[in-house]
Amino acid sequence: MLKKDIPYFAEKLKQMYPDAKTELYYNNEFQLLIAILMSAQATDKQVNIVNRNFFEFLKTPKDWIELWIEEIKMFIDSISFFNNKAKNIYKTCEILVKKYDSKIPKTIEELVELPWVWIKTAKVFLAVIEDAPYIWVDTHVHRVLNRLWLVNTKTPLETDKKISKNFTKENHSQLHNTLVLFWRYHCQARKPKCETCPFKEKCNFYKKI
Repeated sequence: MLKKDIPYFAEKLKQMYPDAKTELYYNNEFQLLIAILMSAQATDKQVNIVNRNFFEFLKTPKDWIELWIEEIKMFIDSISFFNNKAKNIYKTCEILVKKYDSKIPKTIEELVELPWVWIKTAKVFLAVIEDAPYIWVDTHVHRVLNRLWLVNTKTPLETDKKISKNFTKENHSQLHNTLVLFWRYHCQARKPKCETCPFKEKCNFYKKI
């Protein structure tokens, strides 16, 4: 695919997933931020199972006052890196209460100052809450975009830089959630559903199998 193919790619994915949205469970902006933080090195399904109970007790940053780190660990101990995540959830709540009056900051610069929140985390949060023109480039998105020759890069970081230059803001908004669903349910790493893929004729991976 070439740069001119990007709108076609975005539109096709929109047709495949017309109601695309994050699959993380949450009831408000604060819970979404915590859910994204917890999803690092864990699946949305695992995080959702935990959070349906956890979020009955952690509804706002102020609930941090009632919860200690050890209690948070007990809620999330089935999630990978739960010790570090519990500490950082606790610290994040404390910062949000004391520095931001329990409101969630809405810039990447402010968000990445929170514990365990990286640029990718901030982009996901803002793309969902603010419909901001960001794509969260992880290893999966990196894989898909290279398979389809929309980029030719070696790392997710390189991919992120490349699409920032070649993709329009409209493309970013359209592709954020649809790309996640596409790699999760169609263009998987080990067993992609190539035979039913609308992009197979332009896919590097398909040409090699």
